[in-house]
Parts: sequence; structure tokens; C-alpha cells
Amino acid sequence: MSAESSSNGCGYTYEGVVESVIDLLLRAETKLPEDVVAALADARRSETNPTSKAQIDTILENIKVAAERKVPICQDTGILVFFVEIGRDCSLDFNIEDAIRDGVKKATEIIPLRPNAVHPITREPSGNVGNGLPDIILDLTEGDRIRITVLPKGAGSENVSQLTMLSPSQVPLIKRFILETVVRAGGKPCPPVIVGVGIGGSFDKAARLAKRALLRDVYDMDDFEREILADINSLGIGTMGLGGDVTALAVHIEYAHCHTASLPVAVNIQCWANRRASVELQSRGNGIDR
Repeated sequence: MSAESSSNGCGYTYEGVVESVIDLLLRAETKLPEDVVAALADARRSETNPTSKAQIDTILENIKVAAERKVPICQDTGILVFFVEIGRDCSLDFNIEDAIRDGVKKATEIIPLRPNAVHPITREPSGNVGNGLPDIILDLTEGDRIRITVLPKGAGSENVSQLTMLSPSQVPLIKRFILETVVRAGGKPCPPVIVGVGIGGSFDKAARLAKRALLRDVYDMDDFEREILADINSLGIGTMGLGGDVTALAVHIEYAHCHTASLPVAVNIQCWANRRASVELQSRGNGIDR
């Protein structure tokens, strides 16, 4: 049985996953989630700096045109991070990672996407598929559903992200580290940004938590997160680093237990174009947008 026609007891097919990934990437790259657009509109209303207000107007117009024309919101279509939830009652007889990679290859040509993946040393290009890319994170869940979420991550915001290993006695320095990371970033990540933070786990787990935090609804913040957001917006960096009241739209923190002698903290900054989209696959067909 060929990969393209392969299926399983749950009814999912290799070809169906490929097509769903193409549709998912088209949506993620050309249309921002409603909560992000709403947060940008709120930022526009609260911004008092005329230059930054004009920049947000341009951002909102860019979002509108991209959605209407079905073209990428930004020329940097990012590296592609997939969060895949697979129900433990579903037994696949094809490699879902291969199907996702094939979907990425086809989407790169169809949408099109900028071929961003290169070898880290030789810089030899490989389209958007290479060793370790796209980044696919698999999680087992209850039931028999498959849900795929994609987070395209541009280099401008990724390059200013930071990770530190604090000592257990330095809990009060967590907020300072987050603020210092935003200050060092300045206008490079195209603010207003979303700040994802991972606290705890291990060196690599903290970074994973910080990236996963970017998947949350922009308005989903607790008191501590809102406190940090207020501190960030008091810095005056503003939209595109041009000064103003709104430097960040949200701060999202995810936690994990860690070693008694460790305190890892990671900050993964996302630009205003917090591109993310999810699809829940249907048996023997394409997915349903979620």
C-alpha cells in the first residue's frame, strides 16, 4: 500500500493529512487569529504616540490586504513549528511526520512560502524541510482524534529570545530578566510583541514552554502576567521601536517543576504577527478549522 493511499482503523489517510497541512499553512500565513487582530485594534485605540498609531494603522491594513488576497502577512514566513495531538486510541499505519513534511513541501510552492531552512554551518538551503525542520512536537491525548497546530516563527523575533539558568534563590529576578530581554530586543522583533515565558523544567524544557505559551489567546493573562505586561509597556519602546504606550500585547507564562538546584527561565518573543492556526482532522477527509 502506498503512503498516499495508506489509512488506519480510525480512518485517517496520509493524503488527507498532507492536504490538511497545506490548508492549515495557507490560513496561518495569510490570516491572523481574531484575538490578535482585536488586541492590535485595542492597542491602536490606547496608543497616544501619533507615529506609533500610524504604524498600527499600517499593520491593520496589511492584515486586511493579506487576508483578502490570500498572500502571506509577512515576507518572512518563518520556520514552521507543529504541535500535534494524537489520540491514544488511534493507530496510524503511516508516518504522520512524513505526511506533515510533504504538506510543507507542497505548501511552500502553492502559497508560496519563503524557503527559510538552511544548514546551520554551510548555509546550504533546503526549502522549508531539512534536518529537524519542520519542528514537529507530538503529544498523546485521550480519544481517537488528531489535532494539528502550526506556529510559523520568524527570525526577527526568534533572534532576540533569551534563556538563563538562575539559581533557586533568584526567583525575584525572573521579572527583571524578562524586562531586560525586552529592552535588549528593542524594535528588532517588530513590536508590539507577544512575550512567551517558560519557567522551570530543564534547559530545553523551559524553551519549549516559552514557545508553547505563544499559542494561548492574547487576552488570557493572570495578574502576574498583566503586571509584567504593564511594566513592559512602561518602557516606552512602542510600535516598531518608535516610542509609545504599547510595546507588548500580552505576556504568557507556562510553568514546569524543575530540579531543586535549578531555575531555568526562557523568554521567546513573538512579533505582532502572532501567526497560529489549528485543524482537527476528520476521518477519510480534510480537517475542520478550530
